[in-house]
Amino acid sequence: MAKRTPLYEKHLEYGAKIVEFAGFLMPIQYTGIIDEVLRVRKGVGVFDVSHMGEIEIKGPDALEFVNYITTNDASKLELFQVQYSAMCYPDGGIVDDLLVYRLPDKFLLVVNAANTEKDYEWIKENKRGNVEIENTSDRIFQLAIQGPLSERVMKKLVKEPIEELGYYRATEVEIEGKKYLLSRTGYTGEDGFELYGEPGEACKIWDRIMELGKDENIGPCGLGARDTLRLEMKYCLYGNDITRDTTPLEAGLS
Repeated sequence: MAKRTPLYEKHLEYGAKIVEFAGFLMPIQYTGIIDEVLRVRKGVGVFDVSHMGEIEIKGPDALEFVNYITTNDASKLELFQVQYSAMCYPDGGIVDDLLVYRLPDKFLLVVNAANTEKDYEWIKENKRGNVEIENTSDRIFQLAIQGPLSERVMKKLVKEPIEELGYYRATEVEIEGKKYLLSRTGYTGEDGFELYGEPGEACKIWDRIMELGKDENIGPCGLGARDTLRLEMKYCLYGNDITRDTTPLEAGLS
């Protein structure tokens, strides 16, 4: 049976067309793909990306282990910096592409939804050193707030000076007494942010962002717009552009 993200009821409330994707019931569109693409290119749109997987690596050897399983150099990451990377099989085929967050007490790996369980098992099979590996996907919701007006909306939501947050940088923010992880990242090619928090807070945060973004004509966006936007930017999608039979060099990920 397909899973539901913590925001499933919000998608129904906003009139989304729901489809099954990567084992989840997800919104493919709300008002229309073209309308939602233009909303992100010209203003600001919100995507539920809670289907994405999150795997945490902790322990004294966490950095060495993350460097062992990913192709980029995680030792170059400063605290609260984010890195695009890939995991590969011995023959160079791609296990998955992912984001690596270096946080004070752990590394957070954000992986593709369809690959979460496969990635988790592969990481455990290749475990080395004194590390703890945990799949925390069910304990995290993720929103992507994307578009040239996204900073304007997010500055209303958080007190921290996010205008100083650089591209592929992250920070902890507080919203109504709760801690969240916020990064200046996205899959659209526009300026934007991704927000991680506890699932029980997802609907409240969604409503708050929609309320604060009224002047910017904010609106929800579905997977159809997300796929169109990433295609325009030549961002790869695992299972479509890159697979087990593709190397990072062949895919132009170097």
